[in-house]
Amino acid sequence: MMSGFHGLFSVGGLLGAVAVSSLLSLGFSPEITSVSVAALLVLSAILALPGLLTGRTNAEESASFVLPHGVVFAIGMMCFIVFLTEGAAIDWSAVFLATVRHIDVRYTGLGYVGFACTMTLGRLFGDYLVNRVSGRFLVAGGSLLAAFGMLLITVVPIWQLTLFGYALVGAGCSNVVPILYSAVGRQRYMPEHLAVSAITTLGYSGILAGPAVLGFITQITDLPLALAIVGGLLAVVSVMGMLIPATLLQNRSS
Repeated sequence: MMSGFHGLFSVGGLLGAVAVSSLLSLGFSPEITSVSVAALLVLSAILALPGLLTGRTNAEESASFVLPHGVVFAIGMMCFIVFLTEGAAIDWSAVFLATVRHIDVRYTGLGYVGFACTMTLGRLFGDYLVNRVSGRFLVAGGSLLAAFGMLLITVVPIWQLTLFGYALVGAGCSNVVPILYSAVGRQRYMPEHLAVSAITTLGYSGILAGPAVLGFITQITDLPLALAIVGGLLAVVSVMGMLIPATLLQNRSS
């Protein structure tokens, strides 16, 4: 079910972007639009809160975060790289298309659209795939496909192929993190809830700090090289996917 959950996360992002753009185009002020979003957040929190306050009595489980170790650290670093890739698509795709591929600013958002659409579709079909395809293949092969997409983005000076590259990156990355989250539930190196907390912290630090690091690299060199480094890191994820114990990545049909 993990891919489906992440798929709905992606659907929420797309619907949120469309809804906010629609409200603004209809003449609603940014302030009213922001208040509407905040109201939805408060409502969802109220509805979810009773189910989240489960409480724990085990002293070992009272901690909320510990430093990851063993295979949990490896999984966390893989999540970091994939989330960094997502951050690069969110924050840098439009800049890349405008400044490197020199397309009209009205169309610079198409890079992220391609990325987000294939990622969403990949995750919505992910629950179907993980019951029929090896988890190791989806992690290693998906990361390699995303690395190839990033190579296409940075090397081929044709903007249509750049958009296609972003679509490949989204498709390749789509089910890597959901499968890795499921793997954390199978490992026995750390208590499950602490392991999830650790890899979530590592992962989302990639989407938070990654784009800033890419900006720093861009200032020293250039943006294509910074994105090429992301592609190289995705290739590393592919290799790590082959090294993760098969029992952690096996699916129900294995």
